[in-house]
Amino acid sequence: MGLAKSSTTPGRLEQGVMDSIRRAELGDVGFLAHGTTVIINALTERKGATTALLTTKGFRDVLEIQRANRPDLYNLTYKKPTPFVPRRLRLEVTERMTYKGEVLTPLDEESVRTAIATAKRLGAEALAICFLHSYANDSHERRTAEIVREEWPEVAVTASHELTNEWREFDRTSTAVLDAYVKPIAAEYLHELGRLLNDAGIPDEASYAMQSNGGVSRFERAGRTPINLIESGPVGGVIGAAAIGQLLGEQNLITLDIGGTTAKASLVERGTVRLTSDYAIERTPVFAGYPVKVPVVDIVEIGAGGGSIAWLDPAGALKVGPQSAGADPGPASYGWGGTEPTLTDANVIAGRINPHYFLGGEIELDVDRARESLKPIAEQLDVSVEEAALGVIRLPNANMIHLLKLVSVRRGRDPRDFAIVAFGGGGSMHATALARELQVPRVIVPPAPGHFSAWGMLMSDLRHDLVQTRFARADVAEPGELTGVWRELEERLCGTFAADGVDAGTLSFARSADMRYAGQEHTVNVPIPGGELGEAERAEIARRFHDLHEQLYTFRQSSPIEFVNFRLTGLGAVPKPQLQAIASNGGAATALKATRDVDFDELGRHESRIYERALLGAGDELKGPAVIEEPAASTVVFPGQRLRVDGLGNLIVETEA
Repeated sequence: MGLAKSSTTPGRLEQGVMDSIRRAELGDVGFLAHGTTVIINALTERKGATTALLTTKGFRDVLEIQRANRPDLYNLTYKKPTPFVPRRLRLEVTERMTYKGEVLTPLDEESVRTAIATAKRLGAEALAICFLHSYANDSHERRTAEIVREEWPEVAVTASHELTNEWREFDRTSTAVLDAYVKPIAAEYLHELGRLLNDAGIPDEASYAMQSNGGVSRFERAGRTPINLIESGPVGGVIGAAAIGQLLGEQNLITLDIGGTTAKASLVERGTVRLTSDYAIERTPVFAGYPVKVPVVDIVEIGAGGGSIAWLDPAGALKVGPQSAGADPGPASYGWGGTEPTLTDANVIAGRINPHYFLGGEIELDVDRARESLKPIAEQLDVSVEEAALGVIRLPNANMIHLLKLVSVRRGRDPRDFAIVAFGGGGSMHATALARELQVPRVIVPPAPGHFSAWGMLMSDLRHDLVQTRFARADVAEPGELTGVWRELEERLCGTFAADGVDAGTLSFARSADMRYAGQEHTVNVPIPGGELGEAERAEIARRFHDLHEQLYTFRQSSPIEFVNFRLTGLGAVPKPQLQAIASNGGAATALKATRDVDFDELGRHESRIYERALLGAGDELKGPAVIEEPAASTVVFPGQRLRVDGLGNLIVETEA
């Protein structure tokens, strides 16, 4: 297995991908999965195309009105998110559907052409189309998209029904707008990357983009609906963690991915990755963000990573992040011109990072520069540099504990029933401390944790998701009628996979439904049995709903149950790499390479054994205090913790009772 990393190449991101491929010396490539942050970066940096919106007459201000469920309810100075489309580019079209999908006002095609001409005149580069109730009947949207492509073939166009058939007018409009906004950038990037891959001998049919739903799709299809790549980068690690859990018999996992800027967590329960369609970019506890109504692996993120900068607020309180030193100039210890102290610098001072073995020795870290960067904070707090470094480590750890609680305790799950899978450059360095605090029994550090998200992408299947909003009382609707909805969705997905050249014999489908008690607003997603539904299945669905509702909200009631959204996931199996078993090396002593003074916070400083991970063999065991080093990560084993190496090379760290 070839492993390589290369620096990001701003301005030509595809070149960084090719640099990594060349450095890895892969040989013949039959399957390439690519995760990218191009989409999310274009949105957060506001570097997309000038976008116009065509919408139902009377509804041009949906993007401005938004919804009433703002996060900071009692903030009298709250400001709504500024729409991506200014009002002058929100153009009305005469048409109207009812919520049942019946035509109330026929589509006025002349008003469509007038709106197109106005968008052209005002300098639009992309068009989003979202009509009222098009989730129930998309015929007006389809015809409008046809007219746009006839009148203005070069413009990027997105119709909301191409992305989702789920209700919520503002959410659907926002999703269509964001997709159109990034479509030109995504198309250009994927086209150029595909060309470079072709030149390197990797054909189009072997190139896939990682989607936010945890599956992959061909570059060409991904470019048509780029909003599905919005969390393309971090999703691979969650899929990889679920695959590792299956191999180890660990069905319940919390993933922890710590990089240079952020820490991300997700939940895998009973072997299933959690998805959500209640996703929003830039959402915070005080800001509503911008909703994206497509399936996204449910990942929660905070601004805490190796490059997070430590600083003092005006009151003299220590803060860490969310600002990051990034890769350029990077932490002070890099010696590349950075002067502000970061979490990486603090870990160097605490002895948890070997300054001579960072990235396998590619970067020699300067301990003196790290100490110098922390001196101003230490002096203002009237503590030693070592104590200041511990403070810089404790704050992100406290935020990460809150992060892990957000994906577990806040969702009715006890973290003590889960294992943590730690990856990313900093995951294994911090996870063992978090496990001690939360009493999580095990931390699993997979092989090559710094490259783990890339490996996780290779464990993904071809995947497409469909949703259809349709209201039905669970106790009244005919089982055959319910089955029919999913059969329609299956037919549509079969057509999608066939267009990608996928053999129907390799497909599998998974049903679910968003359900609620009659009169409720919020829903619970319930797994639905496959095949024909009958009375027995109706009773089983009701039982599952009651159990899940009680788990999430601590109560159940005898009210009637409603179906709201019918969901279907289609998977097309692809060949996957196998983790290779590792040999026994005759004990951990063969991997011992040094000892070093390491600070373990409240447990004090300890002379700790330092091991080379590549030399550890299957069955090796050791006790903390210790640090296991590898080129792209370090695993810190606290006093009172034990580590063993399993037959696949995973490090399993357990805290003694």
